[in-house]
Amino acid sequence: MTEILVIIGGFLSGSVMYASLIPRLFLKRDIENESDDRNPGAGNVFKLCGVFWGFLCLFFDLGKGVLPVLAACSLLDPAKWWFSLAIFAPVLGHAIAPLNRFHGGKCVAVSFGSLLGLLPVSYIVFVLAAVYILFSTLLKIDPHRRRSAWTFFVFGVLAAAFSLWQGLLSVAIGAALIAVTGVLKHTRYALDALPAPAAEEEEETERA
Repeated sequence: MTEILVIIGGFLSGSVMYASLIPRLFLKRDIENESDDRNPGAGNVFKLCGVFWGFLCLFFDLGKGVLPVLAACSLLDPAKWWFSLAIFAPVLGHAIAPLNRFHGGKCVAVSFGSLLGLLPVSYIVFVLAAVYILFSTLLKIDPHRRRSAWTFFVFGVLAAAFSLWQGLLSVAIGAALIAVTGVLKHTRYALDALPAPAAEEEEETERA
């Protein structure tokens, strides 16, 4: 029962979209409709509402990953398979977002939060940070959606390998699940940003 409650609690925690909720409550701003990519994330709050509100939403997006995983580290055995689900649950909740009409986000901040919650059981949060910095500076990948997709992919490979080397199979599985979700979410947003299909362009030409 404890394992189930921790996993469900993490999922529901991740489902609360603070970057959408806080601007709506305090600023009467609809971040999802006002932003170009309609992503309910802290990045759009920074752009549309300013630094203070952006950091506030970022803090809560990190926290909704940190707190459930901290609880999992205290209540569950990291050597057991369900610990991987506890790591992954806040990220999955953010990706699916049943509490936000199933309109989830890109999972960057909540992924960092979940991995921060693993300290000191595992330090793979620094792997994600290092890969993001690498692909943002020395080996810069543009646009941002592609950079994030490659970051999650490389992070998944490195973090899983490192965790297996440490003997933490559950952490390796959790990292892999987070990585797959991040790649899928950013690939979807990248596809949504593509120009209209050729068939639609042909229809417009015929009408003209």
